[in-house]
Amino acid sequence: MTFRFGRRGRQAPGFLWIPAVAVGLLSLAPVYYLAVRSTERGWEPWRDVAERSLWPLLVDSLQLAVVVVACSLAIALPGAWLTVRTDLPWRRAWAVALALPLAIPSYVMGLAVVAALGPRGLLQDWLQPLGVERLPEIYGLPAATLTLTAVSYPYLYIVLRAALRAADPSIEEAARSLGSGRLRAFASVTLPALMPAIAAGSLLVALYALSDFGGVATVRYTTFTRAVFLEYTSSFDRSRAAVLGVMLGVLAVTVLMLELLARSRYQSRLRSARTAPSTPIPLGRWRWPATGYLAIIVLVSEVLPVFVLCWWLGRGIAAGTDLPDVRGPLEHTLTLGLAGAAITTVLALAPAVLSARYGGFMARVVEQATFIAHALPGLVIALALVFFGIAYARPLYQTTWMLLLAYVVLFVPNALAALRAPLLRQDPHLEDAAASLGRRPFSTLATVTLPLARPGASAAFVLVFLTIVKELPATLLLSPPGYRTLAGVTWSTSSEAFLGSAALPGLLIIGLAALPAAVLAWRGDDESIER
Repeated sequence: MTFRFGRRGRQAPGFLWIPAVAVGLLSLAPVYYLAVRSTERGWEPWRDVAERSLWPLLVDSLQLAVVVVACSLAIALPGAWLTVRTDLPWRRAWAVALALPLAIPSYVMGLAVVAALGPRGLLQDWLQPLGVERLPEIYGLPAATLTLTAVSYPYLYIVLRAALRAADPSIEEAARSLGSGRLRAFASVTLPALMPAIAAGSLLVALYALSDFGGVATVRYTTFTRAVFLEYTSSFDRSRAAVLGVMLGVLAVTVLMLELLARSRYQSRLRSARTAPSTPIPLGRWRWPATGYLAIIVLVSEVLPVFVLCWWLGRGIAAGTDLPDVRGPLEHTLTLGLAGAAITTVLALAPAVLSARYGGFMARVVEQATFIAHALPGLVIALALVFFGIAYARPLYQTTWMLLLAYVVLFVPNALAALRAPLLRQDPHLEDAAASLGRRPFSTLATVTLPLARPGASAAFVLVFLTIVKELPATLLLSPPGYRTLAGVTWSTSSEAFLGSAALPGLLIIGLAALPAAVLAWRGDDESIER
């Protein structure tokens, strides 16, 4: 069997393969860890997990994922249609606002939900003069659903918005000219065309719900991720934690494979679609109800957590609470975010160029290796690197370099996808023309390929910085002793019920992530940047 290292007779230069293969091998390290750790005591931990906790964890995790996907679709589909196809007032501003929950970590949103809607929350205080003694408990599935829906629906919204912008509205207009009403034309023409995008975006949301730790832990809903963390922190035997990690990994990889399949169908549908100028659909009397619907979404998903944090901060200051010193954590968060985004973007460049410009069997193998690690939650990646550091890289263990390695493994697929997008839109014969003029491969890469990838590189840097600022489990487990970040301070102070102290770092996280999220949303309104 002959492996192809390129396509259409184009051979990839050797200097691209070294960093690309290194990234692929690094991405497979967590898989190796899970295989070793979960089998070191034979099958006893597997039997123990299967008998005691597998079925409840599987049911609870899948139940949460399904409910969050359904709720996200109910928000994302109307939001995308209103901001793309109608004469909604200020629709460009709404388009950006609906994507801004990307800046809010799930654990911050979970804290806000509990503090606002719990039995002793803000709503309880406001309703007490009306005779409402105690609100029902919100912990568990209701709070987890609200928390994860609020922070994950933008993934589905962005995909649907891109699909609607790429679709040809004249087909729907033709259906209406043949006598179909607006609703029937949408259901019979537009909605079927959006199904691949709905499938792809829904699976992204499902993957987020399965891999989240901070949000479900805050609202006390036990899924695989919370069970892995509890097992790791409460037991000297890490085999059960590894077994649970394997099961979660298998579930997440299954979801990822479905997402990749749906995304390929979605991309082919976009390439075959024709774009045409579209006249905004007049909403008429529904104009302001639609605006109110979007305002409620923004209030719950963005204004609520910011308001709750500001409320806590104000009460803490009024009560004389000692606020945490956030100068060091802020500096550490910025340093990790900027360094991690730069390193991850640079390392993703080689596999992105190989995939977009040369293709072939080995390029696909390297690319899929990075996405396998992407399917694993940050908690599992962190456990793998703890094992790797202790066993093989003692000098790196409990250093910021190990933490940066975790960020590379977690987020290099995001950077790779953002880098591939502009390269796929450009003519690959530009490099061939440079080579025919005598340019050597490295010179061609520097003067032709990299300038073409510049828009994707900036998007990759912003996206990775945004996710690093919010990342919790890997940061908690891999931060050097005494090295505090905003996420770590927020988590530790809120876990000890010092809510006034948790508010300030929480607000700083949102502030740091909000600008990159707004930039991505604004750019996405001008051009489709595929995740």
